[in-house]
Amino acid sequence: MQAFLFYLTYPFIYLIASLPFWALYRISDFFYHILRISGYRKEVVVQNLRNSFPDKSNAEIEKLSEGYYRYLCDLILETLKTLRTTEKEAKEHCVFHTPEWLTKLCEEKRSVILVMGHYGNWEWAGPSFTLNTGFQLVVIYRPLSNKYFEKMMVGMRTKFGTCITPVNLTLRDMVARRGSLTATAFIADQTAPQDKAYWTTFLNQDTAVFTGPEKLGIKFNYPIVYINTRRTRRGFYEIFPELMFENPKDTKENEISEAFMRRLEQEIKIDPSIWLWSHKRWKHKRPVD
Repeated sequence: MQAFLFYLTYPFIYLIASLPFWALYRISDFFYHILRISGYRKEVVVQNLRNSFPDKSNAEIEKLSEGYYRYLCDLILETLKTLRTTEKEAKEHCVFHTPEWLTKLCEEKRSVILVMGHYGNWEWAGPSFTLNTGFQLVVIYRPLSNKYFEKMMVGMRTKFGTCITPVNLTLRDMVARRGSLTATAFIADQTAPQDKAYWTTFLNQDTAVFTGPEKLGIKFNYPIVYINTRRTRRGFYEIFPELMFENPKDTKENEISEAFMRRLEQEIKIDPSIWLWSHKRWKHKRPVD
């Protein structure tokens, strides 16, 4: 069944990936109306927005919801476009700004840990980092259940030289690569298990925070770098790395996790439409104790 589903849809995926960008966004406009009619996770999106922005009116929440669904369609098709994106297009559509301190860390052969949220096009941010720095980028990810789509996504994510590692093999991979110059990337705003989480207030709500990047940063003393993604216009992004902690071992408990959530929250408030609002981010409740 997995093979049937893949081979049934792959020709359409390849066709979409082969379209010029202007045509890609016309298709996205069409899918937006289909998505809105379907009501895909509408209750989740609206509730998340209302809880995050309690001072906004119903009309403002609806406008944010509309902006999010439009962006979600763009994001899905941009991700599929990666299948046929050239190196030149990757650099043009996702411009990477290299700060002096990052170049210095590279010259000193100091590996780093990257943290970012489901904000902007995180799939394009990976190739942008790989194509513009001397680090070997290793993205930590959760494999898909369908092995055929998983193979396709692995090929897309690694086509420009990025490496990917399943989340359950993170520590093993980092130990194995300890003698290499790496940048290990985490999309660190996913829901965390209650018993292993750091709890804080994020977007006006009790939030369980994934602490893996902080623990690994302290263990290896790799500088923690926040990857800030800005969408300048439709289909175009700029990436700004920000050095958060150069020596994580000198930090206090949960200081790194808290700083990451505050920084991500700041960006979401600037442009809420490009964060992943359809994710059930707040399904866990803070333990009473």
